[in-house]
Amino acid sequence: MLEFDPSDDIKALRSTFSDIKAVVDVDALESEIARLSEEAGAPDLWDDVDKAQKVTSALSHRQSELKRITDIEQRLDDLEVLVELANEMDDEDSAEEARHEIAELEDVIGQLEVQTLLDGEYDDRSAVVTIRSGAGGDDATDFAEMLMRMYLRWAERHKYPVKVMDTSYAEGAGIKSATFEIDAPYAYGTLSVEAGTHRLARISPFGAADKRQTSFAAVEVIPVMEEAVEVDIPEGDIRVDVFRSSGPGGQSVNTTDSAVRITHLPTGIVVSMQNEKSQIQNRAAAMRVLQTRLLLLKREEEAAKKKELAGTITASWGDQMRSYFLYGQQLVKDLRTGHEVGNPAPVFDGDIDGFIAAGIRWRKRKDDDA
Repeated sequence: MLEFDPSDDIKALRSTFSDIKAVVDVDALESEIARLSEEAGAPDLWDDVDKAQKVTSALSHRQSELKRITDIEQRLDDLEVLVELANEMDDEDSAEEARHEIAELEDVIGQLEVQTLLDGEYDDRSAVVTIRSGAGGDDATDFAEMLMRMYLRWAERHKYPVKVMDTSYAEGAGIKSATFEIDAPYAYGTLSVEAGTHRLARISPFGAADKRQTSFAAVEVIPVMEEAVEVDIPEGDIRVDVFRSSGPGGQSVNTTDSAVRITHLPTGIVVSMQNEKSQIQNRAAAMRVLQTRLLLLKREEEAAKKKELAGTITASWGDQMRSYFLYGQQLVKDLRTGHEVGNPAPVFDGDIDGFIAAGIRWRKRKDDDA
C-alpha cells in the first residue's frame, strides 16, 4: 500500500503563495490590465507610436505578471488532484510525478517570493545590460563574451525577449563590449545585483601552456526609462560620431554609416548603438541610454553626498562581486553573499538564479540595516 502524504509541503507552498499574492495585489493588477487593455484598444492608439509602444509594452508586462500568478495557482490545484489520484490508485508513478512537481513549485514560488523584495523605484522596469572587458588581454575579451552568453542564456531560460543593441568585437577573441536590452517585468530589479566587477581565473588558452591568467569584466545594469525628462543634455556637452556597423573580425554588417557613438564630454560616458536600421533611430536609442545613465549617476552622487554628511561612507558593494575559477577546484563564488556553485558549466549556461536570489536577499538586508 502506497504511503504518500505531502500535505505539509503543499500547505507550506500555499501559505507562501498566499503571502506573495497579498504583496503583488492581484486585484490591483487586474484593474491595471483592464485600464491598459482599454487604452490599447483605442482606434487612434498608433497615431502616437511612442505612446502606443509604451502602452502595449506595459500591458504585456502586467499580463505576464498575472499569468505567472494564475499558472502557479492552477499548478497547486492540479498537484492536489495528482496526490489524491496517486493514493486512490496506489500508483507510485503518479506519486513520483507529484514529488517532482512539488520540487519545481518550490523553486518557482521561491523565485516569485524573491521578486516581492524588489520594491525600488525602477525595479519593475526592463533592463539594459552592458558588459565591458577589463584587464587581461584576450582572456578578458573572451571572458566578456562568456558573460554575455551567460546572461542571454538566462533570458532564454525564462523566455524573456532580448534585443542586442551594440557589440564591439575584439581584434583577437571575444568582445570589447556589448549592450543588450532584456524586455521583461522586473528585469532591472532582478539583474541589478549582477552589476559590478566579475573576475575569471583559469589556465589561459591564449598564452603560454599551463600559465594561470586572471582577467576581469565589468557588468553595468540600468533600467529602461519611459522618459528621461529629468536630465537635460546641451548639444555642446556631447560629441556624436557616425561609423559603419561591423561584425566579428571587422566584417561590415551595414553598407551605410548608420551606427552612432555618443560621448558625453563632461563625464566621459560613451554610448554606442548599431542595432537600428537608420542613423536617426540609433542616435535616439543612444540618447535614451545616455540620459538614463546620467540620471542614475546624478542620484548616486546625491546618495554618496548624503552618506558623506552622515559619516557613513562605504565602498560600492558591486566591486569585485564574483569570482569564477576554472582551474584546480572548479568554483563560482559570490564574494558578497557567499553563495557558491562547484560546477561552473551550468552557471555559464545561464543557471544563475541562485546567485541572483542570494544577491537580492543580501541587498534587502543591507537596506534594512541602513
